[in-house]
Amino acid sequence: MEELRNRGQKRENRHRDTWDPFQLNPVGAEKEKKRTCFRIMQSFMAVLVGLLVLTSAVVSKGSLLTLVTLSSPYSLRSPTDRQFYMLLLMCIVVTPNLLVFLKCLWKCTFKSYVAPNMKTMAIMAVIEVLVAVGTAVLVLIVMPQFDVLTNLFICGGVCILTSILQIVFRLPHQPWMTIFPVCSLILVLMGYALLAVDYYVRLSSHILEQDENCYMYVGIAIFTSLLISLNWWENSLQASNNIQEILSKLDGSRDYMYLFTSLLRIAVTIGIYFLHYGLIANPRINFGEFSHIKADALQVGLGLFFLQAFCSAACHWFGVVACKIHAVRMSFAFPVSLTGPATLLVGLALFLTKAGNLDVGTHIVYVNYTPIYNPFLDFCAGLKKLQGSNTTSVVLLELSNSICRTSLNSHYALWPFSMLVLEGFCMWLGLIACTYYVWSMKVPRIERTSQLFVRRLYESAFINQSLLLNIKMKVKYPDSIDEAESCVIYLCATMWHETYDEMLKILTSMFRLDRYRGDPKHEHQNAFDFECHIYVDDAFQPDGESEKKFVNPYVNDLIHVVTEVYRVFTNKEPDEVSIIETPYGGRLVFVLPEGNMLYIHLKDKKLIRNKKRWSQIMYMYYLLGWKGYIVKNPQKITRQNNPCRASLVSLDGQAFLLPNYDNDSKRKYISDENTYILALDGDTDFHPSAVILLVDRLRMYANVGAACGRIHPTGMGPMVWYQKFEYAVGHWLQKTAEHVFGCVLCSPGCFSLFRGSALMDDNVLKRYTTKSTRASEYVQYDQGEDRWLCTLLLQQGWRVEYNAASDAFTNAPQEFKEFYNQRRRWGPSTLANTLDLLHSGGETVKRNTSISMLYIFYQIFTVASSILGPASVTLMVAGAFQFVFGISGTLSIIIAVIPPIVYMLICFLTKTNFQLTIASILSVLYAFLMTAAFFAIIGDMIKEETFITPTGIFLISMTVLYLITALLHPMECGLIIYGLMYFICIPSGYLLLTIYSLVNMNNVSWGTRESNKEKVEKKHRGVMCNQNCKLCCWDVSIQVTQETENLMLQQIQQAVSTNAPAAQTEMKEMTTQESQNCSENNKHAVENNKNVAKNTDDTKNPLSKHKDLDSYSEKSFSEGESSIERKDIIDDEDDSDSDNFTYDNQEEEEKEVVPESDWVRPVKDEFLKKLTYANLKRNLQEQIKYTLRNKNEEDLCEELVQMLTDTVNEELKDRVGPEDILSDSQLEELQDALNESARRILKTNRKKRLEARVKRAIERTLVAPQVEKLSEDENDFWKKLIERYLEPINDPKGHKEEVERELKSLRNKAVFLYFIVNVLWVVATFILEAIGSDLITIKIPKYLPNGTLSDEPLKVEPLSLMFLLSFAILLIIQFLAMLYHRVYTLIHVLAYRGSEKDYKEKDEDDEMMILENRLADGVVISGEDF
Repeated sequence: MEELRNRGQKRENRHRDTWDPFQLNPVGAEKEKKRTCFRIMQSFMAVLVGLLVLTSAVVSKGSLLTLVTLSSPYSLRSPTDRQFYMLLLMCIVVTPNLLVFLKCLWKCTFKSYVAPNMKTMAIMAVIEVLVAVGTAVLVLIVMPQFDVLTNLFICGGVCILTSILQIVFRLPHQPWMTIFPVCSLILVLMGYALLAVDYYVRLSSHILEQDENCYMYVGIAIFTSLLISLNWWENSLQASNNIQEILSKLDGSRDYMYLFTSLLRIAVTIGIYFLHYGLIANPRINFGEFSHIKADALQVGLGLFFLQAFCSAACHWFGVVACKIHAVRMSFAFPVSLTGPATLLVGLALFLTKAGNLDVGTHIVYVNYTPIYNPFLDFCAGLKKLQGSNTTSVVLLELSNSICRTSLNSHYALWPFSMLVLEGFCMWLGLIACTYYVWSMKVPRIERTSQLFVRRLYESAFINQSLLLNIKMKVKYPDSIDEAESCVIYLCATMWHETYDEMLKILTSMFRLDRYRGDPKHEHQNAFDFECHIYVDDAFQPDGESEKKFVNPYVNDLIHVVTEVYRVFTNKEPDEVSIIETPYGGRLVFVLPEGNMLYIHLKDKKLIRNKKRWSQIMYMYYLLGWKGYIVKNPQKITRQNNPCRASLVSLDGQAFLLPNYDNDSKRKYISDENTYILALDGDTDFHPSAVILLVDRLRMYANVGAACGRIHPTGMGPMVWYQKFEYAVGHWLQKTAEHVFGCVLCSPGCFSLFRGSALMDDNVLKRYTTKSTRASEYVQYDQGEDRWLCTLLLQQGWRVEYNAASDAFTNAPQEFKEFYNQRRRWGPSTLANTLDLLHSGGETVKRNTSISMLYIFYQIFTVASSILGPASVTLMVAGAFQFVFGISGTLSIIIAVIPPIVYMLICFLTKTNFQLTIASILSVLYAFLMTAAFFAIIGDMIKEETFITPTGIFLISMTVLYLITALLHPMECGLIIYGLMYFICIPSGYLLLTIYSLVNMNNVSWGTRESNKEKVEKKHRGVMCNQNCKLCCWDVSIQVTQETENLMLQQIQQAVSTNAPAAQTEMKEMTTQESQNCSENNKHAVENNKNVAKNTDDTKNPLSKHKDLDSYSEKSFSEGESSIERKDIIDDEDDSDSDNFTYDNQEEEEKEVVPESDWVRPVKDEFLKKLTYANLKRNLQEQIKYTLRNKNEEDLCEELVQMLTDTVNEELKDRVGPEDILSDSQLEELQDALNESARRILKTNRKKRLEARVKRAIERTLVAPQVEKLSEDENDFWKKLIERYLEPINDPKGHKEEVERELKSLRNKAVFLYFIVNVLWVVATFILEAIGSDLITIKIPKYLPNGTLSDEPLKVEPLSLMFLLSFAILLIIQFLAMLYHRVYTLIHVLAYRGSEKDYKEKDEDDEMMILENRLADGVVISGEDF
């Protein structure tokens, strides 16, 4: 209700100024709000992950301690059982190293690797051997000698070396923080001392079964802990910035090195195990006795082993997830730190609750002495009686027996047990103090695991210690925009015949991004600049009468949409508009509300090549080639006469210009790797979060050349419903499988982010400019340009990724004809590019680390499945005939084959429209048949009394798989409704469409968005009268054109007037004179409009007068990116007189009228509507509010708005109407009056410092659209670019005929190949069906609903079963890939929401926004310097 009132109030305010206050409000124009559900989900996931980390860590630690206790020589188990448990304990130690080996083997086999030098390899081998020796000795030899509590506490000592290195290298960021590693070292040493004292007390107290060797084991434990602490030596050295060169080389060869060191650690561990228990220990191991192990011992041992192995891996993985979702404290540091105390509490709770159930016997009588009162004495003495009991829990009994080996079983005093407790407390506090940095660690939004942790995996025996010590001390985190690696994004949309609503979507999306990025009250972690570019194909049309060139209706619609969206977002008209003529047509330049730029490039097909691929080449060369060149070579670019409007520094609308710098200088510190192009279609709808999620992929992964998002088709009707599910299945399963197993093969041009350096790579952009000359090139290059561009990137070694959380919406074909024509282009192009990639598979695998031979085989399988698609669908239709009509198998195949063959002949012999008509009719018939087959299959399962049939299993399994997949996409699960539509349209989509695409492969026209608007206009252009008369056998058509009328008038004039020649001469002279006068008037009007913005106060800084937008200008420098030398400013101040003279000369030059083409004047008139009385008032009000929006001057702002509005009313109310455009003189008078009113108000309120800003707002309100001239350098660039790559294609007739013959030949070859392969498949199935022998059928047992086996088995043909199994395996592989991708998509989304949750208010000073100078140390620029 509140929203309705707000909209009504705004409409009421508009209604006071005009009779037309109504406006469009596109969906999504409202300001983005954080969704409550995402906040709840983020908190819930943080708590859930934290609980999972804690639970898995406690179970892992507890199962390890239990297995150590069971294998102890003091255990109550038999020697054979103890040896078996010890073998499992050794396997636990080896398991993480085995996983590392398998992971590195996979990477080294299917991806690239770098072999380290022998010196580095030797050093790492020695360290890994020492760590393996320490781990094996401590876990396999020492820990079985201790009790379970000592084993729990002693693990904390593995942090001792890390503490020492932190102290030595002074790693803490602040000096006072050194107290943490110092305290850690002291606490660990105290813990070891208490351990030794505790065992001394145990021996002196005669605790049961304690011998003199315990001191040796204590010493070995301390020494092995020191060896184990070498495991994380890299962390300290990496954080200290020492030996960085060695460590950087180590990062590149880590996979290759771990491949060998993991085997070395496995060998060392196994060697120590066999050395001690095969040669030293007594009794020695005897593997022959393992065959006599009891079932309960086997069950307990294997259960503990698998539980420990699984929980250790799960704890490590959930710990990684916790860091990546920005829940380091809650979900990682806190639960991991509590692992030790939680394990102790859980163990004690189980002991206290379950120990009472143990029947330990009667009270023990002591003869020679009376011990202290200790209830544990009788309990511990009676445990041995339960050794052979079958009713006692083995785990509980052994843990209780181990606890009885502590001071709790003392006959003299219980206080020594406090030393054991104090030992555990010291060890735990020492670990926490050593890893203090974890609690304050900040992680980037998306980060690789290798950048978070030092080592690849974990140590299963020390799961909590390894997680805390393994995390890197220094993790690069962009705390501010200055520290973040900035990037620039060029949004490039291509348009051709989009409707008004479609244009509204793309413009709304661009304005949303401008508002998101430009809000001055928000400090973003997303440091990027962006520009919007729209390239309109075929933007001009000739006038029928004069053959003058004007923009077509689509461009007019685009101009109206820009104005409308600008009005929706700001409640005012566009402030600054520039119209520029270019060698390719024209350009419109807009300054968006937050200062970002929007360029609309109007392409004339007579001057530059048409179609999307050439538009892409156009903007790639312009943005990457030309703009990159002028940044790298500023001295080679001549200085422009027109200084840029939004220049180097912009302070709340106040523009400044410093010499020798242009807008493109902001790219000086941005490399090509951080220059991105967002390819868009003219109807794409997206939100800022979708762009940022794609930017994350390219920012964090240097080998990613492109990334695409989840494309959602929009529209209404059955064809859109079919496409909704088709797109969903394609993204849910196919694209995720490509992303996980290799690379995405196609990043769609409607919403994809490309890395500049990837596009500029060899054999990419240069190859992309290839003009099609052969038939295969027309199919591969022009029919699917986005897929071909991705193929070029993959072949050069770049990775293409898919982000499922980056949502974009685009209109889908709603008509059957448009849909078929679109897929007629996509189908052959997809096949051609995939075959090209497979053909170069060997070379691509060598270059591209993300593509392996297994992935090539996967693609071969998918291509083979698509080629056999028509035959498979035909057999499916035959099965439908068999199910529905009860026809025999052979006859159903014959009937099913007839329609596709007939339709193929129709496609060869008839025109396209007739082909589409027949296809639509057949699609409806097939839909009826598939619907009947669906219910027939269900009926057959009921009839057979089982669903365990090939068809039943396939249908049910597919339904369950798609249902689970949909549920795993909660935002899209409603699309499962369209699954039935997709099912009944399978024959149309995979049979008829394939035939249509193949037979019409020779048709390389676009086929979609064809418009008859221009054709109708051209047909009726100049027609004065068009009448048809039909009567009986007469059929008369009368048409009078403009030329006919002129000819008739000329003949009449010659017949009537005898002085015709003189009259004609006089008429020509008058016409010439009138045209000259009109031209002079237009010239004068242009001159006045251009000078409106220049009539500012003389006291104003002369530099601020020059606000005209340069031809290749961009948005101004963001804070912290300026590179202005102080010398330039001083020189500018010293030479102010000469500069003023120069600028005056420039103004005189600017007064020379820029030659205007015919199309410029109507466009300019459209933008002049902002200067109407009604629009001026609204624009002025909003401009003042916008200028002072973050100055905390609400009262002053309201007063200014009210007084300036009154001034406008006083000046114009009785002089002009609400819809009249103000003249130049009226604008000058109004500007003077407004400036004077603003000056008075500011002086009264003692806010003189805001006067320049308010005057700038007034000036922006009154400025007229500018007609500007392209710079000579850029003009020369466009001419050379067009001459070299983009000249309109005018192939000779002979070449066109030759290409047409080649296309038909290629079509015939492709159809023949498809036809032969599919016919062979159908014939083979037909023959097997016809033979019908039991010898060539597979018999499957048939189970009835009651579970009994039927006497009659199910018979299945081998080919059908093979096809079903192959398809099922493919779907299962894709399903597993989808599960993997879903998890990491969720992590990315949670990380994004976590980083965007809290916005910080900027503390801005009105006049002292200081810009750091990166070149001149210590020099700053403030507002006073200007």
